Amino acid sequence: MITNNFKVKPVLSHNETNLKKANFYEDDILLKTLLKERLNDQFFKYADKALMNLGKICANEIDERARHTDREGEPRLIKYDAYGNDISKVWVNEGYKQTVKEVYETGIVGFIHKEIPEINQKGNYVYSFAQNYLLAQTEPGFQCPVTLTMATAYLLDHYAEGEVREKFLPHVLATGNTELYEGATFLTERQGGSDVGANIVKAVKEGGEYRLYGEKYFASNVGQAKVVMVLARLDGAKEGSRGLTLFAVPWLEENQSLNNVKIRRLKDKLGVRAVPSGEVEFYGAKAYIVGDATRGFYYMMEALNLSRINNAVASLGIMKRALDEAKAYTKKRDAFGKRLIEYPMIQDTLTQLTAKLTVELATTFDLIDLYDVVTKGNATEEESIMHRLYIALIKKETAEQAIKFSHEAIELHGGNGYIEDFVTPRLLRDAQVLTVWEGTENILGLEVVRLISRFDADLIYLKEMSERLDKIEVSELKNHVNKEYENVKNSLSIFKELEYGQQTFESKRMAEEMTYLYEAIISLELAEKYGSKYYKIAEIYIDSTWNLRQIGNEMKTIKYFKDIVD
Repeated sequence: MITNNFKVKPVLSHNETNLKKANFYEDDILLKTLLKERLNDQFFKYADKALMNLGKICANEIDERARHTDREGEPRLIKYDAYGNDISKVWVNEGYKQTVKEVYETGIVGFIHKEIPEINQKGNYVYSFAQNYLLAQTEPGFQCPVTLTMATAYLLDHYAEGEVREKFLPHVLATGNTELYEGATFLTERQGGSDVGANIVKAVKEGGEYRLYGEKYFASNVGQAKVVMVLARLDGAKEGSRGLTLFAVPWLEENQSLNNVKIRRLKDKLGVRAVPSGEVEFYGAKAYIVGDATRGFYYMMEALNLSRINNAVASLGIMKRALDEAKAYTKKRDAFGKRLIEYPMIQDTLTQLTAKLTVELATTFDLIDLYDVVTKGNATEEESIMHRLYIALIKKETAEQAIKFSHEAIELHGGNGYIEDFVTPRLLRDAQVLTVWEGTENILGLEVVRLISRFDADLIYLKEMSERLDKIEVSELKNHVNKEYENVKNSLSIFKELEYGQQTFESKRMAEEMTYLYEAIISLELAEKYGSKYYKIAEIYIDSTWNLRQIGNEMKTIKYFKDIVD
């Protein structure tokens, strides 16, 4: 039992102490810098103002609603009405509905595909991912439905034609003037899991229309999405992934009754409780073919690449929030006559986390640059291969770091970090799913194996890293990165000659080595562009990534603490 003998001042969480002043965007100099590099002057001026508004409501109203949804207001399945009819309705609380309205009206999905009226320019993924980064700092559970709606919009805009496009796309892109249709992508079946080629949901043509029969075992945004993208198998189609066709399935009929779908149950998840995930049964649901009936799996994998990038962005958002909470707490908490933040071991942790987040955010935007080229159809074959490789590497690394940052934030809070009055437990619970969603690290490892074995991605990667290193003149730091380049080159040479089974065994380690080199080069590029502070960040990143500091040597994380963190 805790007694009153301990003279400890109560400390509120970051969002409670700064509720009226907090803004997740206002002081994020790096994010502003990355955006200013990538957006023209008119677009940046618009984005800067819009992100300031979004950053404020994310830090305040949306944050309070997220807390309520997680603790008391999570989605519930209303299976039957008063007469015993199966209505399969998912209830969400009013605060969550308000968050849905506010966030989609920012154009987080719509302005990727249509003009922003205030500036008469079409938006892009750079701006949308910046919005998602702010949203993930407060509500990763809702950031998932946004990601699914972005994937739905991508599929409809790129591959749907005629009636199907006109029926759904304007609603998926709604920003306030049209009824919003949230989207979803239903892939997972009980017998398949990550093995999508094992899917058995059937598409049958009846009376000139396609009807779906079967079940999807893990369907997120269920009951909220008004159009879902589903892979199903036509009669006589090939076995495996090549026999799958992509369908757009409305959740409701024209008369607003269910489109022959049922929700069996909602999943009781560890985290991201805001998003309803459930088991869905199709028993003759009307469906519309999207694009070429023989390319459904390819289309869905394209959408998956988008979702994986957004998974990385969500991870970065959690990392940022965890770091901010840790900094705010350690500045206020007294222990043994000092503020926590005055202790070298605390400063060391905060400096290393800040360096990692800085480099990883810049690396993700580097990937987004390449993704933008690919989605516009302007990419070379080498660029297309590299963007798939980078997605696998960065999705894996950021997801793991989200868990690490959340853990470190709890550690720095001590016992308070484990108490649900603080945001830190929710960050850890929400972070855990990001290593699983959109491909586990094993699946991502297999993607690395495939890209190297089939497309010589290793050679393209090494060429890209070498060319970027050659352009850098930060000599002292560059020397060690050059050595790591040679180590990775040697590892890849050995890896490529292994038999398949051993390649799969080594794939996660190989991916890690490649990621660290890629990020180190980004850190050097930042140092060269922006000077002193970023030179120190690169130095800390390189030292900590490869454990270069020997015991008793200069404590650079302490020496640079004020410049990097404070």
